[in-house]
Amino acid sequence: MDRLVFITGASSGIGQALAWRYHQAGWRLALVARRAQAIEAWAAAQGLPPERYAVYQADVAQTDSIVAAAAACIERQGVPQVVIANAGISIGMDTAMGEDLEVMARTFATNNVGLAATFHPFVGPMARRRSGTLVGIASVAGIRGLPGQGAYCASKAAAISYCESLRGELRATGVKVVTICPGYIATPMTAGNRFPMPFLMSAADFAEQAFRTIDAGASYRVIPWQMAVVAKLLRVLPNALLDRAFAGAPRKRRRGE
Repeated sequence: MDRLVFITGASSGIGQALAWRYHQAGWRLALVARRAQAIEAWAAAQGLPPERYAVYQADVAQTDSIVAAAAACIERQGVPQVVIANAGISIGMDTAMGEDLEVMARTFATNNVGLAATFHPFVGPMARRRSGTLVGIASVAGIRGLPGQGAYCASKAAAISYCESLRGELRATGVKVVTICPGYIATPMTAGNRFPMPFLMSAADFAEQAFRTIDAGASYRVIPWQMAVVAKLLRVLPNALLDRAFAGAPRKRRRGE
């Protein structure tokens, strides 16, 4: 079977690593990003055969944009077997600063509305086919709120809950929903972090584990496994201990810092 995977945020980081892993496994690629030229340059540099991939320019924060890209994919390449909603942003936030309210709105537009808008065009066709997998890339940061990361943590907590809701809705249709929560992955998004990043792993190693998780049809997975242990501890950690643990910790950079 000539399988197709649709990946957003494919121009760098996790998305690019996932694209390469799926290519290595013989899948056709539908690659989506705001920077379509960056994907084309990467694909050419890797020697990807033109008939094995297609690039779609879209901004997931703009619903019409990502829906149009999905429609173009279906028309050109068919309905994918796997859709990976990977595109996301992470910007520090200070609620005392009025301009950071726009940061929160933009974060939710990308990480949450963009997630649903990515899935939306494929739900009907997959349900009619009675097969397919929708993959939401959330984050361990969605487990507990971290100082200075209110917008990002809240958006990823919402992503986890949304995917859980969708999984229940689609259970009878044959369409699977997989939630993956990365820990710290070495990508351009994490390169500017000013705080320790335990169990940091390469994007390639993450992509390998994510590929296996999706192939197995797991409903929820934290990657790497060490961060799964941390996530379980964070869930049960009393608020007083959590606050003490992060008191005075460096915060994520705000926009412009």
